Formats: sequence, structure tokens, C-alpha cells
Amino acid sequence: MKIGIIDYGCGNLFSVAAAVKRLGHTPIFLHNSSDFLQVSHLILPGVGSFSEGMGGLHNQHLVDPILQSVQKDKIPLLGICLGMQLLAESGDEGGYSLGLGLIGGVVQKMKPGHAERIPHVGWNSVKTTGHYLFEGIPSASDFYFVHSYHFCATSELTVVGKTPYCGGIVSAVSDGLVSGVQFHPEKSLPHGLTLLGNFIERSPC
Repeated sequence: MKIGIIDYGCGNLFSVAAAVKRLGHTPIFLHNSSDFLQVSHLILPGVGSFSEGMGGLHNQHLVDPILQSVQKDKIPLLGICLGMQLLAESGDEGGYSLGLGLIGGVVQKMKPGHAERIPHVGWNSVKTTGHYLFEGIPSASDFYFVHSYHFCATSELTVVGKTPYCGGIVSAVSDGLVSGVQFHPEKSLPHGLTLLGNFIERSPC
């Protein structure tokens, strides 16, 4: 299958593309609306601040193609790290910005407890709920994180993964065709590769 990786100037594109290739699929970098017509799935990677990410999507005129692809064309979408955060309704990092609004919630800075540091960098466990993204992955498996802000979901029904840091953070969300993970599956082999494979092969459509 052809997997679209959205290029808006804030993404970790090449490592995601390499993971898609390892799964036997063809990664295609998406730069404009016409590129979206040739793919079966969308991946929104991301590194940086919320305001920079939304600014990049607007500057590249990619917001409308993303929304149309998911809401009208019913193409599955996976957000990774900042890409997951951009699925929210708004975020505070770099100043208040509206997000894509595809999953209810806001993105706020984490509040570290004793002996915890921000940014949250390194391997940590994800307790899962049996969602299809984590099929074949034991609950509480470790994934690789790099972030200072977290997704505060409006509804617990959209939360499919949690991580024991800063009082417990949402590390995976899903609502129909749209899912997001706070960690980097492309850096979390072998479980990360399994998760990407599940997204491509088991997404509802």
C-alpha cells in the first residue's frame, strides 16, 4: 500500500519512511493537496512546538486536505508525537493555537513530580486497553518518548494508552479513523514496528 507521510517542515520523515518500507509498503511524502489522492493511509509525524506545527500546516495549506481526507474520504490517520498533539482542539506550547480538532482535548505542559524531569526523554511503559493499534504488543511494553507537553483528552473513551509519568499521561488516543501516539514508534522497535503495521493493516475504513 501507499502510505502518505505529511511533510509540513516539522516532521521526523525519513525514519518514519524507513519503518514503512520495512513493513513492505511504499512511503510517499505529501506536500500539497493533490498528493493526498494517491494514498490509503496518512501519518502525521512531528517534532517541535504546537504553534510551529500548526503554523507549518497552515503555511503549506495542508489543514483542509487533512480534514477532507479523514472526514470525507475516510482515510485513516495516525499522529506521532507532535502529530498526535496537533489532533487536539488547541495547544499552549509557543502561545495558544487552535489544533486540527479531530480528537477532543487540549495540549498542556506536563507538571513533573519528585525526581521527574521535563522534557520526558527515553523509554517508558504504555498501559493499553486492547485497542487494535496494540494487538500483539503486551500491555506495559516500553516505547521511546521525547516531549514536554501532553494531551489532556476530553473523554476517557478516546484514551487507549497511558504512561506512568507526571501523575499519569495520555500516551495514545483514538477516535474512529483518527489515532495518535505520544511516543515514537519508528524509534521503538520491535513493538513500534508492530504498532505501525497494525495501523496500516487493521485500521477501520
